[in-house]
Amino acid sequence: MFSPEAYALAEGLVSRAYINQGSQATARRSKLVTSLLSERRLPKDGWDDHSIEAFLSEAAMMDSNNFLDNVGVGEREARVYSPLVARRHWNLAHGIGRSGDVAAEQPKAAGSSLLNKLTNLLVADAMKIAGLEDMGPALVLPLATGMTLTLVLLAMKSKRPKTANKVVWCRLDQKTCVKAVLSAGLELIVVSPKLVGDQLCTDIDAVRAAVEAAGPSNVCCVITSTSCFAPRSADACSDVAKMCSALDVGHVINNAYGIQAAQLCKEVTRAWRRGRVDAVVQSTDKNFMVPVGGAVVCSGKEHTSVVDAVRKSYPGRASISPVLDLLITLLSMGADGWARCLAERESVYGYMRTKLGECVGEFGERLLETPGNPISMGVSLERHAGLVKDGDVSFFGSMLFSRCVSGTRVVAPGKRADVGGVVFDGFGASHDAYPVPYFTAAAALGTTEADVDRFCAQLKKCFKDFRKKAAKRDGEGGANKGDNGVDALDAAADQLARVNL
Repeated sequence: MFSPEAYALAEGLVSRAYINQGSQATARRSKLVTSLLSERRLPKDGWDDHSIEAFLSEAAMMDSNNFLDNVGVGEREARVYSPLVARRHWNLAHGIGRSGDVAAEQPKAAGSSLLNKLTNLLVADAMKIAGLEDMGPALVLPLATGMTLTLVLLAMKSKRPKTANKVVWCRLDQKTCVKAVLSAGLELIVVSPKLVGDQLCTDIDAVRAAVEAAGPSNVCCVITSTSCFAPRSADACSDVAKMCSALDVGHVINNAYGIQAAQLCKEVTRAWRRGRVDAVVQSTDKNFMVPVGGAVVCSGKEHTSVVDAVRKSYPGRASISPVLDLLITLLSMGADGWARCLAERESVYGYMRTKLGECVGEFGERLLETPGNPISMGVSLERHAGLVKDGDVSFFGSMLFSRCVSGTRVVAPGKRADVGGVVFDGFGASHDAYPVPYFTAAAALGTTEADVDRFCAQLKKCFKDFRKKAAKRDGEGGANKGDNGVDALDAAADQLARVNL
């Protein structure tokens, strides 16, 4: 805001020494912006909040709705009624992209366009630091993972033969991917994983058989997944990539929260180096600790056509909000802060496995052996299933939830679910008949050792209460007949969990 002339004039009001000191401080912040625009990668050290806010304010002033002399007479002039909403968005109200390309520049919004392009560059750098090598351009979309998968599938569909209306999916019992396929107007072919010890692994022979039975020309793509609930392991993406290359079939990787795990980044890198990977989709909220609402699409640097097609097929303008959240977070972290977050997560994963194993061992249960899953872990509930009717231990998860433990999933045998007309037996386990009931917990980005300690403390309480509540549930017809408020809260949580299954 201060030009050299303004600083010179300010010396007539305040001592020159003080003005010089102030101008040096503002120049230091200006150099941060200059370096960012020059290097186009994450700054080594994270920026302070004042520097980020100053940068966003300067960028916002480049948008036409913030021009001092602007006269807007169009139907879309970034008018915002509420000052609170305007401040929340730094007056960046034009959005990003144009009808022909979500990454295109906007004539009325030079500042918003600049921030959007910078975010795509910075997130690509962050993904490289995480371990995704030989990656092409990254595309940040203001859509969560499921809708982004649908856009990717529609782009894939446009590039395949007209008969290619089938998707071969390596089963992962989470409804989003199923709905994404069906929303794209494609037919789902489900391939179940194979059980190896405790772990559910990719059945590559079954995937190949499914593609060949459908006919490769009739298959739009194969969808594999990296990040998933234990005891399912990450898919053998590189093996599937080689198969897809040989059969000339598309391949999409659902890498929802896989950026945070070096093991998964290496597998995705192997996949696009050794075979065919058309697109990889990942969430912004799970990987970068921002609010839900964004996703990143990328591919290997040699095969970027599908990512380009997604960029050009996005209808109309897009919200800048998820992009802005991501940009602010990346600038705040810096390269060193981001690397530190990744290293801390890997450390907490090991800590959780040790502490959780010790905790559940006291109650006769065990950690499931799932070396192919570096984020989620499963704990058997086999001994406790014998205490309740039909072995249904679902309300164990409700007990944890009512004690402020979120994120755990209890999976009991025999569940059946209909997702958009596709019926799954043993839903939740990614297997028709997984041999033991279990619950899951994850050491995801942002989890601390203190979180693990508190979780284990609450888990012990739940195990101790479980026998009493199980007897009451079967003997009296439901935990809601207990004699205290905690029993009633557990019962309410149990009913809510069952509705949401």
